[in-house]
Amino acid sequence: MRVELSRDYRFEAAHRLPMVPPDHKCARMHGHSFLVEVTIAGDVDARMGWLVDFAEVTRVVEPLLLGELDHRTLNDVHGLENPTSENLCAWLWARLAPELPGLLAITVHETCTARCTYRGV
Repeated sequence: MRVELSRDYRFEAAHRLPMVPPDHKCARMHGHSFLVEVTIAGDVDARMGWLVDFAEVTRVVEPLLLGELDHRTLNDVHGLENPTSENLCAWLWARLAPELPGLLAITVHETCTARCTYRGV
């Protein structure tokens, strides 16, 4: 049986977008309560009855989010000098894909109505 498994994580961070015009609201420093959805796809292990232990996903994801992004200015994080949702998705993918076999998608929600999904290349 093939399934998609998703787990949500939250972190708080500030950023500004340096490439937008100076009068754009996102050119100013502002913060978000980010929601990151990590989705893994694959075949359920017949013996275990699951694709992967949710705790294993958390073991990989939380140190990255809490250790490198939470309560930080994203512009100061190496590789996120232009911290758009799109760039944040790709940054997370590059760090999580080697540790999470079957990674299907990373979705970053900046707000409850604005999000970006990246499925790797």
